[in-house]
Amino acid sequence: MPLHITANRPDPELLDLPWGLPLEEWPDEFLAALPRGISRHVVRFVRVAGRVLAVKEIKHSIAVSEHNMLRNLERLDLPCVEAYGVVSGRTAADGTELDACLLTEHLEFSLPYRALFSQHLRHDTAARLIDALAVLLVRLHLAGFWWGDVSLSNTLFRRDAGAFAAYLVDAETGELHASLTPGQREHDLDIAGVNIAGELMDLEAGGALPEGTDPVAISGRIVERYAELWDELTGETSLTMGERWRIDERIRRLNELGFDVDEFTMTTDVDGTTIQIQPKIVDAGHHSRRLLRLTGLDVEENQARRLLNDLDSYRAATDRMQDNEEQVAHDWVARIYEPVMARIPAQLRHKLEAAEIFHEILEHRWYMSERFGHDIPIMDAVDDYLYWVLPNKPDEQSVVGVDTVEMPVVAWDD
Repeated sequence: MPLHITANRPDPELLDLPWGLPLEEWPDEFLAALPRGISRHVVRFVRVAGRVLAVKEIKHSIAVSEHNMLRNLERLDLPCVEAYGVVSGRTAADGTELDACLLTEHLEFSLPYRALFSQHLRHDTAARLIDALAVLLVRLHLAGFWWGDVSLSNTLFRRDAGAFAAYLVDAETGELHASLTPGQREHDLDIAGVNIAGELMDLEAGGALPEGTDPVAISGRIVERYAELWDELTGETSLTMGERWRIDERIRRLNELGFDVDEFTMTTDVDGTTIQIQPKIVDAGHHSRRLLRLTGLDVEENQARRLLNDLDSYRAATDRMQDNEEQVAHDWVARIYEPVMARIPAQLRHKLEAAEIFHEILEHRWYMSERFGHDIPIMDAVDDYLYWVLPNKPDEQSVVGVDTVEMPVVAWDD
């Protein structure tokens, strides 16, 4: 059977890869050093035409099914890795048939959970990862996707203004339905609880969890956070005709969780005194979409919230609350954001995403102002941050040079 490559954007460089070798035997010269999570399949990273691809060796039928599922999730605008293609018809030099390979694009600045715990992170890192995973699971379930293998290992995390944003990286067991039953959602949550507890226990055994952290209690957090989010997004609100302000309150709470309300279903009682309100269509990304509209900056949700706060502060400080919002945003980009980012030396820009660097500078400026008792000019904060903080950050661009499968566990530092 001849080699067959199906790709969204096929590139001749794909033909140069050693498809006649089992993936675990590929020479280092073809590989990109990236942090790998634990997987039941062999996974390697390669560079092709200026991009980094994840290559997963898997049965042909499963590779095609997962590729199609990822494409469907992309069309639904859900947080997941981007499917690139499938390679089949692989044959070794001795004629042995080899499994197919699923190709996905590596998500820049993302890390598997084990790589995050190799760093000296905050004491509540595990809880923040669970919160991010709960948001991801709610979004998937609202779209009718049953995961079937919810875990930290099947998720990639990107920093998002002090929190984390989670992305699905493995859709092998997933199913897409018009909607999910409560039983299907509960099944996913049961799987999540068991898997996460086991993953955290593994970290605990290696000394990578802070002392006193209970893996079972942390894993149970996903059920609590999921329930809070699900109820807020899908629960009904009852109010009298004189309490219409509570509609705005409900929308504000949803926005604070990072969701927009596209449409409401409203039902009036027979006597007309109460209204049942239930969001019919919800979507995430309220702040990121607003920032994109105002500035053209495409960033994560919490980063967008932080940048918008600074934009609002700039608007107030310059006495331009009555001016056109788009014009003020343009001036903020030109006078604040771009000059700050231009100050970052080229050799340090690979440390973090630009929006995450800007967020950290704003945080650093706040701490400096608190310490000195007065406002600190933004460029003074930038210089201080560049001297004391950013050079000591780990590199989080696509090629990190750490393989977390073989990664030694670093003791936790409170």
